[in-house]
Amino acid sequence: MTNTPIAARRSHTRTHHGDTFADPYEWLREKDSPEVLAHLEAENSYTDARTAHLEGLRETLFEEIKGRVQETDLSVPSRRGDWWYYSRSEEGSQYGIQCRAAAAPDDWTPPVLEPGVAVPGEEILLDGNVEAEGHEFFSLGAFDVSDDATKLLWAPDYEGDELYTIKVRDLVSGMTLEDEIPNTGGGFFTPDGSAIVYTTRDDAWRPDTLWLHRLGTPVADDVKLFHEPDERFWLGAGITRSRRYLVIGIGSSITSEEYLVDLQGEITAEPQLVWPRTEGVEYSLEHAVVGGEDRLYILHNQDALDFELVSVAASDPQGPRRVVMPHEPGRRILDVDCFRDHAVVGFRREGLERIGLLDYPTDAVEEIGFDEPLFSAWPSGNPEWHAPYLRLTYTSFVTPSTVYDLDLTTQERVLRKQQPVLGGYDPAEYDQERRWALAADGTNVPISLVWKKSFGVPGDDVRPVHLYGYGSYEHSIDPGFSVARLSELDRGVIFAVAHVRGGGEMGRNWYEDGKLLNKRNTFTDFVACAEHLIASGVTSAERMVAEGGSAGGLLMGAVANLAPSRFAGILASVPFVDALTSILDPSLPLTVIEWDEWGDPLHNPDVYAYMKTYTPYENVQDGVAYPPILAMTSINDTRVLYVEPAKWVARLREAGAQDVLLKCEMAAGHGGVSGRYNAWRERAFELAWMLDALGLA
Repeated sequence: MTNTPIAARRSHTRTHHGDTFADPYEWLREKDSPEVLAHLEAENSYTDARTAHLEGLRETLFEEIKGRVQETDLSVPSRRGDWWYYSRSEEGSQYGIQCRAAAAPDDWTPPVLEPGVAVPGEEILLDGNVEAEGHEFFSLGAFDVSDDATKLLWAPDYEGDELYTIKVRDLVSGMTLEDEIPNTGGGFFTPDGSAIVYTTRDDAWRPDTLWLHRLGTPVADDVKLFHEPDERFWLGAGITRSRRYLVIGIGSSITSEEYLVDLQGEITAEPQLVWPRTEGVEYSLEHAVVGGEDRLYILHNQDALDFELVSVAASDPQGPRRVVMPHEPGRRILDVDCFRDHAVVGFRREGLERIGLLDYPTDAVEEIGFDEPLFSAWPSGNPEWHAPYLRLTYTSFVTPSTVYDLDLTTQERVLRKQQPVLGGYDPAEYDQERRWALAADGTNVPISLVWKKSFGVPGDDVRPVHLYGYGSYEHSIDPGFSVARLSELDRGVIFAVAHVRGGGEMGRNWYEDGKLLNKRNTFTDFVACAEHLIASGVTSAERMVAEGGSAGGLLMGAVANLAPSRFAGILASVPFVDALTSILDPSLPLTVIEWDEWGDPLHNPDVYAYMKTYTPYENVQDGVAYPPILAMTSINDTRVLYVEPAKWVARLREAGAQDVLLKCEMAAGHGGVSGRYNAWRERAFELAWMLDALGLA
């Protein structure tokens, strides 16, 4: 057995607001240090040795996942202009292949493509497998075809650090142009296809500048379209579906501001401010033409906690507002997509996403209904300003991803494709439901459960449970199907999601009650969900594992300190476990932007004191019997640096934790390894570890 890696303790302190904290493992931050790299490699070797007994199970799980996936497959084609665009995969290939085929005039019925059967007239636009050759990591950050369908833009990342190099190909000649733009956040063509709009980042990895690159000119001559100097705000851009406006969006977690450039004029014209930024007011816009007038449909939260939808004249956006969907407490309006003859509104009610069709003349919203009690549905693949169909994607914990086209004339819902699940999967053999846990302050916290029926109803007897949580940034963990999860369910595991405060499942208040100086609610809600499952006879502490990633990894670290005896194991992926150190340092990637979510401990002593009560690294307790912990990270992660779990694991071992593992991918970023087979193997590794912790290995 490889010896347990023990990180050296080296004197290092930080002092803020009169408080001095000793941080003996801060030296692990030196990413390029041979000593640090050697330590990470030793951690990987140790993890390999400690999990060697699971090699057979890992291979079994990988083959189960692989065996349920139709490896040679195609997406449902989506029409844009005179072409059908789609992606396909081939057995044995890690990455997707982006393709197109010519469309017949006025034909909006997507061709039925058969896996493994050659598509007549197919044109391969980009083969990810070719692009990835010679690289350990590959990710595509942007993919765009010019409106005239003659040029392709794509932006690969070969490191995992989310810095992309824009490349351009002439689709007529097949030649790659000399217009190569490195270190971008991605980009897109202008409507006339003569130029590229792209973003770059500052030293803190914040998208802060918007540029215009005219094809055929040196990158050094690119025109700066916009710059956002405030370190709290990020910048993004896009073109309205109508192709009329360039929209420049500036945003923080709680405040936004948008500008328009009318593309009927020069794209380099001075951007028009829509609404001036007001601290705490968020808004976003879409362009529509109603009664021959250019209108902006603006979703905002000014005096409207769960948001309101209004319409204003595009020529006078700060003028009179017409309320389209009024604020309604408990109905969180999420987004609006405008088309020529209608709009689609996404909103959340009773913990679930909903979709409604908005009629321009009457402002009436007709909800699109679905049958299952727990589900997710959203518009997808609708690039055209005018089309007779609305493309929808639907899924649940038991229903594989399903693509529908809604006929906007007849309201008929046409099934285009359902994700194939091989091996005889029958959704009728599984069930899902929502239960409620009572938090310490009297709040009811929803828990979603999914299980295989043949093992009985949850609560009939004590069963193994895999409890997942996130709870930050108003991000909701909505019902969704997972092929890999079937390997758990078929072994009798109940998969559960704790919809804790800090997420957005129950409206904007749910988010507000789990951030800043309310952040501890996120952690205590998760513990309350675990205790509810134990008290109701669904499981026991010895038969429950917990999982969370990124900000959900912070949740895992906090829960490990709050309730170590409640879990048989804790899996923390790219975990934000050294949060106070990171949020105190504005030179680190994205730190200043994060102050709206967590508070500013650098300048506010109350925030500092509050964060120090829950950040996992500072609160590891000596002599506590921690459950087995597996921390997963990636060396090129720019969102949660590898050093956070590395320090956390070192501190846990120092405190006496007996079974703590760190696995660091040495060629990946925040999203983990690239390539579908690699991702399946990584998930098989995690599942095998959790099943072992549950006594099912």
